[in-house]
Amino acid sequence: MITLKIGDKAPKFEALDQDGNAIKLTDYKGKKLVLFFYPKASTPGCTMEACNLRDNYHQFLAKGYAVLGVSADSAKRQQNFITKNELPFPLLADEDKQVINAFGVWGPKKFMGREFDGIHRTTFIIDENGIIEDIITKVKTKEHTSQILK
Repeated sequence: MITLKIGDKAPKFEALDQDGNAIKLTDYKGKKLVLFFYPKASTPGCTMEACNLRDNYHQFLAKGYAVLGVSADSAKRQQNFITKNELPFPLLADEDKQVINAFGVWGPKKFMGREFDGIHRTTFIIDENGIIEDIITKVKTKEHTSQILK
């Protein structure tokens, strides 16, 4: 599980987004990055979270933030999620879980009485120099923007 702490250097990563473009942490040098991990595209909680970020996207841009989502979904599923919800930010299709594991958000979960391994909904706020400023582990999907921009 998450071993990263506030003040740590964010793990370097490179993964493909919904369009097959390679996206790296270094692409965000000089910008603040909201890196949000979510369990599965187009599920109710993930849709609420992504739409909350979408509806407040202008606030993130105004404060110098880029927004990037990550799940283990395929590029096609990520593209459908973006199209259906008009998301203005890229989503990484981290099917091999390299980014997910680098940030330590994969692990045992419980849902409706059953246990399984999956992505823990977690958001990392990374500063202009690649340092983790904040880690939000208790994400409120309907009001996530206020948690980030508090």
